[in-house]
Amino acid sequence: MKWMDMTLREFQLALASSDPTPGGGTAAAVALGQATALTRMVAQLTLSKEKWQDGWSAAEKAEAVSQNTFERAGELAQLDSDAFDEVMASFRMPKNNDNEVENRRKSIRKATLKASEVPYETVMLGMELLSCLEELAAAGNANAVSDVGVAALLASAAVKGALFNVEINLQSLPENMGVDMRQNAPRIRMQCSEVSRKIMNAVHDRMAQ
Repeated sequence: MKWMDMTLREFQLALASSDPTPGGGTAAAVALGQATALTRMVAQLTLSKEKWQDGWSAAEKAEAVSQNTFERAGELAQLDSDAFDEVMASFRMPKNNDNEVENRRKSIRKATLKASEVPYETVMLGMELLSCLEELAAAGNANAVSDVGVAALLASAAVKGALFNVEINLQSLPENMGVDMRQNAPRIRMQCSEVSRKIMNAVHDRMAQ
């Protein structure tokens, strides 16, 4: 069964089991999906009310970003588990002679690189979602500004959690593999913290009005 076809309880039980999948990468992608859903809700609550017309531009931007991410986050949740399963399958390949050893090594590296690339997409989509939330918090429907805050927290967790998965997989690969991801990870983590802080400030400021 696909993770996104499960009930919430079924997914939580699968996550709590001793099976290696679903794991943190899948949970991060699911968190991104939840953040996206909340963002869409606030955008729609803003666009449906004349009272919040000053926030329509921010809501339209947030809705556009969310439309691109909503379905993909669920796909990434499944792809992350599938990628890990491919890594494990590669480790089970035979190694009875030099040719088999070499084929196994190549397969492990290829699968491990893919297992880095999948959560990296979660990272990039999460950063894209975060980029529109400060403005939505400041100008969107004030009655739902706390939901923007929750969306930002979930998106930030998705980004930072997925980064853990990117980095732990890259550690087992040669340095000439995944170069861009290696170089970008520290900058993205710092940027995520900075953007999240700004969103939290915007949420608190709006709540205080």
